[in-house]
Amino acid sequence: MGFCPPVGKRGFFQPRKSPKLLRLLLCAHRPMQSFSPSWLPLAQSAADSAATAGEPWQIWFTLGLVGVVFVLLIITSLTPDIVMIGAVAVLLASGILSPQQALAGMSNEGVLVVGILYVVAAGMRETGGVYWLADLLFGRPKSVMNGIVRLVFPTIGLSAFIANTPLVVMLLPAVDDLSRRQRIPASKLMIPLSYAAILGGTCTLIGTSTNLTVKGLLFDINKHSLGMFDISWVGIPAAIVGGIYTVFAARYLLPDRNAAVSAASDPREYTVEMMVGPGSPLVGKSIEAAGLRHLPGLFLAEIHRGEVSMPAVSPQERLNAGDRLLFAGVVESVVELQKIHGLVPATDDVFKLQAPRPQRCLIEAVVSNTCPFVGMSIRDARFRNHYNAVVVAVARNGERLRQKIGDIVLRAGDTLLVEAHPSFADQQRNSQDFYLVSKIEDSTPPRHELAVLAVGLVAALVIATTLGMNVLLAGLIVSGIMLATRCISIEVARKSVNWETILTIAASFSLGTALDKTGAAALIANSATQLAGNNPWVSLAVIYLVTLLATELISNNTAAALMLPLALSTASQLGVSFMPFVIAVMMAASAGFATPFGYQTNLMVYGPGGYKFIDYVKVGLPLDFLIAAVTIALAPWAFPFK
Repeated sequence: MGFCPPVGKRGFFQPRKSPKLLRLLLCAHRPMQSFSPSWLPLAQSAADSAATAGEPWQIWFTLGLVGVVFVLLIITSLTPDIVMIGAVAVLLASGILSPQQALAGMSNEGVLVVGILYVVAAGMRETGGVYWLADLLFGRPKSVMNGIVRLVFPTIGLSAFIANTPLVVMLLPAVDDLSRRQRIPASKLMIPLSYAAILGGTCTLIGTSTNLTVKGLLFDINKHSLGMFDISWVGIPAAIVGGIYTVFAARYLLPDRNAAVSAASDPREYTVEMMVGPGSPLVGKSIEAAGLRHLPGLFLAEIHRGEVSMPAVSPQERLNAGDRLLFAGVVESVVELQKIHGLVPATDDVFKLQAPRPQRCLIEAVVSNTCPFVGMSIRDARFRNHYNAVVVAVARNGERLRQKIGDIVLRAGDTLLVEAHPSFADQQRNSQDFYLVSKIEDSTPPRHELAVLAVGLVAALVIATTLGMNVLLAGLIVSGIMLATRCISIEVARKSVNWETILTIAASFSLGTALDKTGAAALIANSATQLAGNNPWVSLAVIYLVTLLATELISNNTAAALMLPLALSTASQLGVSFMPFVIAVMMAASAGFATPFGYQTNLMVYGPGGYKFIDYVKVGLPLDFLIAAVTIALAPWAFPFK
């Protein structure tokens, strides 16, 4: 490259000789009024890394370590956080990273944002707002392919105007609900969620922070301001093509892992009786429209309406207030059934317990042969008065019980699913009345009365961040309001943060810092661009591919900060418009699909989807090249070289 580009009158660079990459990078960051506080440190980091490039052995050591990380993720079952933290420890021990640099990822704003948004998402889940959101966005798809389509394209549309990272955090529980409810393996949905959010982010200037980073850098260098829809000429066609590819790749290339619960996965079949409450939103809906016909791992055995029993229920049968529905299914499905808005346990005893409902959970208890209530019906045993707990379901050696819950006569070995305060498990764990007592995780009944508030708070967060409010500040305000209004408890908030994802993202920042600090990233970028020659099409392709490589290895914003000065210098040397190169950098820096580290949303779905590193390579690498082809073909058409 070898040129330091001062600003010309027309906004193009005028070449001036300078043999060092350092001069090129430093020239891109002359002092000025800042456009956005988030991009300037990244831009300065690119310049500082060139100025303080490490010894040659550090460059090759860091590159070799990155290779080892990829190999370990591909051939071993080690979790990403363990591999990444191990790599950071090696960099720290070798002296390449200082302790401050190694730990800097934990204080990175992006990592903190993800942690806060996990709490906000948990507030949606605890109030039942997530189920409303899932039903609104995704509906009730009849097949895996239909489910993927209904996930991908709405997400692309939303992500064009909502920052993709908070959007993915918001939608994760909704997609998880879609997976369980429609029996679609989570592995078929989670990567499409991330890819769709990334693709949508390339459609407008505000779709992702990377686009704003490039806007700020470009204005700093030559005072050219990008418009809201400049990138749309390339981003929208790329999103459409990428979305179509993602749908088919997810259906045929992604594995079947973490499938939703099925009745065959658990030998215990519970009988549970639920009632359509007064004023329930289910009143007047058919069984099928209410979503009660194809519940995963659950079977609607019959309906009791007054004195009438309907054992063979038509899917078109409409529900009335007071209907008692008798279900049979596995424990996980019974837990989900308890969370459906409008259904309540059929026994009135649930509303007579001392502990408020949001403080209760579901607990499994196996009746022992010394239990004083063996041989008595649950109603006659006055179970609630004796244990301050209510039986909501019973399982008996795989036998399908057809009686109402209160009429079931207890036998030794029966497994009871009771609703009670968590202290019930501690009090009865050593009791002679039960063989085994265990709490069911995530079984607290949702506070449906607060669902509208939770959804409104999330909508306010989305609007505020779209209008330019800092995402971390908006997230802190919304999560604080959720805690204050009891949408979520402090205990649940603590448990809601996915620390494996947080640690992996933080460690990936540290690994990117090492590539940046040693000069390894700059060496790769400069060497590759020098090979492009004088052909603008070839140069554009090289700029795109090197930016993509930097994105996959470091991070999207750092890749943009590193590559934009090189791209502008290349355009200046060739005497062509810089806009195709700017669009190429914006697209490539946001289009890392082939590794979990290419974009932090990829890391966020790694665990929930049960993926392996090779899954990203298999599905994401073709998408990388597909988006590259679309961008390289359309960027010069939308913004001609001459």
